[in-house]
Amino acid sequence: MSHQALLALPRRTLLGGLLATPVLARAQPAFPNRPVSLIIPFPPGGTTDVVLRALAEGASRHLPQPIVIDNKPGAANTLGAAAVARARPDGYLLTQLPASAIRVQLLQKLPYDTLRDFTPILSVTGYSYVVVAKAGRFPNGWADFIAEARRRPGQLAFGSTGANGSPHVTMAELAAKEGVEVIHAPFRGDADGSQALLGGHIDVMAGGSGLGALADGGQATILNVWTAERLTRWPTAPTLKELGYDMAVTTPFGIVAPAGLDPAVTRILHDAFAAAQKSEEFRAILARYDMPDEYRDSAGYAVSLRETVAREEALIRRLNLTAG
Repeated sequence: MSHQALLALPRRTLLGGLLATPVLARAQPAFPNRPVSLIIPFPPGGTTDVVLRALAEGASRHLPQPIVIDNKPGAANTLGAAAVARARPDGYLLTQLPASAIRVQLLQKLPYDTLRDFTPILSVTGYSYVVVAKAGRFPNGWADFIAEARRRPGQLAFGSTGANGSPHVTMAELAAKEGVEVIHAPFRGDADGSQALLGGHIDVMAGGSGLGALADGGQATILNVWTAERLTRWPTAPTLKELGYDMAVTTPFGIVAPAGLDPAVTRILHDAFAAAQKSEEFRAILARYDMPDEYRDSAGYAVSLRETVAREEALIRRLNLTAG
């Protein structure tokens, strides 16, 4: 074809035909094409670590790449949130988001904002909490504890695993509802608190359902449980609702990625974790640790996080909580 003939062709023909240079779409590698990291902001070997490792292993079966665990304990369980908040939103770095990381962020300046810096993947489960007393200390249960706290203001002490954790905050809220003054004694863990309880240094200990082992051994009595319904392992222990408090405290936690994650990648991750969570194998692990199924999909978890932040802000104001 001559040069003059080419110039005579309509522009549409030139662009779509002889003079058009084909643009080859660069194929995007399927997600994930390398291992995904999940930060657990707790030490290895604890309940949270065991449960999330099992979940990650189950989810890996539904992905072409494994999910590897990275334990980052310390800093009030905020290290995972801080790392993910500044990570690339490509789906290769995830973290568990515990309630403590949300509360601490509201109490002090941290390098993340719960509602701004994360893409919710799914809500997983929560913890079962109990209040225990040394066997025979309060024959009539929780009512005796409250009655004695009224008679002896500021003299009874309760233990927990640290300031501003859910056991501490919930016990403070219960004391406020009853109008009693009790002393908070923080411990490094349930084991230290249990020793103080059995030694008579504190009057009750609030913590995870692992404290129930003291009751199983006859050393302690469970005064109440904080789940919505009674726990199968201790069917005689009343719930907070049964004791007259309109409360159920399980501090649900889930898995989040950096903000701005591609919805398609969010869906892939959600589907893998959700499939693992619905498996009989994982449900058996939850039952073993008295942990409720708190599953919510990505949208539902986003709503739950907004509700949690609003509730925590109100609780901080009402109880005058401070950092530290």
